Amino acid sequence: MQITDQDLQLIEKYNRPGPRYTSYPPANHFREYVDYAPLMAGVEQGDAPLSLYFHLPFCETLCWFCGCHTITTLDRDKATDYLDLLEKELEIFAPHLGPERKAVQLHFGGGTPNFFGPEQIDRLGAMINRHFTFTEDAEKSVELDPRRLRPEHVEAFARMGLTRASFGVQDSNPDVQKAIHRVQPQSMNIEAMATLRANGFDSINLDLIYGLPLQTPESFSVTLNEVLQLKPDRFAVFNYAHVPWMRPAQKLLERAGLPDARTKLELLKLCIERLTAAGYVYIGMDHFALPGDELVQAQHEQTLQRNFQGYSTRAGVEICGFGISSISQGAGGFRQNVKDLETYRAWLAQGKLPVEKGYELTADDQLRADVILRLMCDLSMDYGTMSEKWAIDFEAYFAEALAQLKEPAEDGLLIWTDRGFAVTERGRLFIRNLAMCFDAYLEPVEAGRYSKTV
Repeated sequence: MQITDQDLQLIEKYNRPGPRYTSYPPANHFREYVDYAPLMAGVEQGDAPLSLYFHLPFCETLCWFCGCHTITTLDRDKATDYLDLLEKELEIFAPHLGPERKAVQLHFGGGTPNFFGPEQIDRLGAMINRHFTFTEDAEKSVELDPRRLRPEHVEAFARMGLTRASFGVQDSNPDVQKAIHRVQPQSMNIEAMATLRANGFDSINLDLIYGLPLQTPESFSVTLNEVLQLKPDRFAVFNYAHVPWMRPAQKLLERAGLPDARTKLELLKLCIERLTAAGYVYIGMDHFALPGDELVQAQHEQTLQRNFQGYSTRAGVEICGFGISSISQGAGGFRQNVKDLETYRAWLAQGKLPVEKGYELTADDQLRADVILRLMCDLSMDYGTMSEKWAIDFEAYFAEALAQLKEPAEDGLLIWTDRGFAVTERGRLFIRNLAMCFDAYLEPVEAGRYSKTV
């Protein structure tokens, strides 16, 4: 693929550390709370539908690229112990929740949720159903690892009512897999897909990562050939976030060498071209979905959402997270559980929720969060709509931000319209940079906080 000098100049110019904007403000701005009562006001007084997230942190082995909060172990007894702790957290949480609140989403992430055995999964489902009521059309999903997936795992999640799943492929090249410490032959992906389909999972997402060691456009083209043969409903294509100061294991990836800026751009453009040519619609900054998918409809109707779980279609929900490191999000702010297992255990033993950090949103935070959300989802900005919604003069309120957008406009990243502005196809590659113009907390940028934007 032809990469122009202009492309490289833009990368050199705009490729700087910045948030991924799965929240605003980003989680690094959360502060410690001794008394978490103010953070629970949304749960106690709100009436929004619930989106439940359960963090299941255990993995048998560590993938060296991983940026998630995980615990590496082979001891299955730890899963049983963790379920005891989750049950305790739910018991402490339940009195804060009004009886009429129903859940419209349920998601299990990790870690590796299928580290838990079928009986443990059944137990998890039973305790959730004791505390929450779901709507008939609730979305229920799980992240899985094909390397450890047995039919019994899938059957257990299906008994819980799950119909959506996601699993990582990242890259199918054997040399890349060895370099990232995640060996996963295509046969495992085929088997996982067949097992999920046979058990009623009608929405399956595959994760790919570009920017990993030893990746080339030629090798990644083979990966794309193989994953397209699996015919998933969605793809998530992530820019590898190299943050070894936060995740020391990532330092190991440097031994094989990481791709340069030119190669990363080639990989991204290759993904966009190949997946869209195969009939997938490009969603937001990093998702692709078949034309009939509800993500496509949401993007078309400008109702697409973005949160800690990526792109979503459910607006106006209150996210309630459980387990270590999980983050909850409501209209008034955020709260985050402790990340350490023993601290989690100690706080629960004291009869208190394991909420360590949080953030209470100001009116300005809520406005900027909405602006960044709509920009990341709609790839455009309508000044009139936002002015009416927030009772402001958008151009006056965001005069400084709009001034910052003049240079990206000159570089072809956006175009001015009679209603505001729209992001170009080239600008889509730099959408995080454009969103950063509306971030009141970003300056000065601390390089150690974020991965690079491209």
